[in-house]
Amino acid sequence: MVAPVDDPTAARSAGRDWLSLALIDARNHTLRWLAAIEASPAGPLRGTAGMPPALWLAGHAAWYADWWILRHVHAGRGEAGDPTRPRLAPAEAASDRCFHAETRGVAPPMPPPDEVRAWMADTLEQQLDLLAGTPEHDTALYLHRQALRHEDRITETLAVLADHLDVADAPWPDERRVVDAGPLWLPAQTWSLGSPQVGPGGGLVPGPERWAHPVPLPETEIDSRPVSWARFAEFVTDGGYDEPHWWTPAGWDWAQAAQRRAPQRVEQMGAATVVQRRGRLQQVPAAAAVAHVTRHEALAWCAWAGRRLPVEAEWEAAAVGALRRGFVWGEVLEWVAGSARAFPGHADPPGEIDPLPGSTAEPGAWGVLRGACALTPARAVHPRARRFARVDDDVLPTGFRSCAR
Repeated sequence: MVAPVDDPTAARSAGRDWLSLALIDARNHTLRWLAAIEASPAGPLRGTAGMPPALWLAGHAAWYADWWILRHVHAGRGEAGDPTRPRLAPAEAASDRCFHAETRGVAPPMPPPDEVRAWMADTLEQQLDLLAGTPEHDTALYLHRQALRHEDRITETLAVLADHLDVADAPWPDERRVVDAGPLWLPAQTWSLGSPQVGPGGGLVPGPERWAHPVPLPETEIDSRPVSWARFAEFVTDGGYDEPHWWTPAGWDWAQAAQRRAPQRVEQMGAATVVQRRGRLQQVPAAAAVAHVTRHEALAWCAWAGRRLPVEAEWEAAAVGALRRGFVWGEVLEWVAGSARAFPGHADPPGEIDPLPGSTAEPGAWGVLRGACALTPARAVHPRARRFARVDDDVLPTGFRSCAR
């Protein structure tokens, strides 16, 4: 039986026929979001909050496959290929100038949207033709699977951009309704954090998950779902943004510089919370997960509440092993304790979309996000997925949950 096109296990291990369908599905979602933004007053050429324009994002989805697969002479060698080898000339001379990863946020002059769409269609057709003749093994399929990961991330980013541009008619997912099971106890254990190395036929393991290693965990209590708007509102109404002793020094400096009095996009917070979303003011359900908070804000709330952020191994152990007991995730990307770091034995593979922050990054400036959000494509939702973000990032739909101290 063929796996559904949104199956997260298939996204890492399925063969070329499934990958072809998934790549087409991903491109359709990219184009739907682009069309929704293009039809809005914002238009496809405007970015916001440090995010590049929608047209650049859509074009970059095609550029990735062009750069890493169609023009990469070692593409068929998978991770063993040499990414520094000279590449074939692009079919569109302006593609590297306009859509190379290094132009992100710079927004160079781009071709008209219709020309970008035509180039995207040609690029996908060439990739699918190449994929049809690709051997059915992990090495040959590696970069095609990475290309699918990349386009699904583009889809998520376009959805976030549409939210910040207040695009009212975008193809939003259904609102999730969840039940809070209360705090959960995790037994003392040694958890294998990360994904194990796999043999032939084992599929793709994203770079940030490499490789599994044992982490001893004491018994602890963890929230069954992320901190809600209602719980966070108590911190706000109690003067949490006015009291520096709840904040780390870096967090207090950020809050003062940003003149922050509540999470981003909040217009009113108290008995009812009103946010700017989808082109209008909306009252959010009190039980829904708080969103668009920095890790500074998450740590301040935890200090105020006498709680702490979970370490990665606690979060992952609960996401993998406590679902039947009521552990809920996937509403928001979740901050965890600790700075961005590589797991033992890690090295970024070619084409990795979540590389470790460079050695020049300011110490402590990058944190780790676990899980997924409501705008994440379903096939990218995986309990061992992790990514890195600046600790002051509140553009993404970021939230958090807490543990007992």
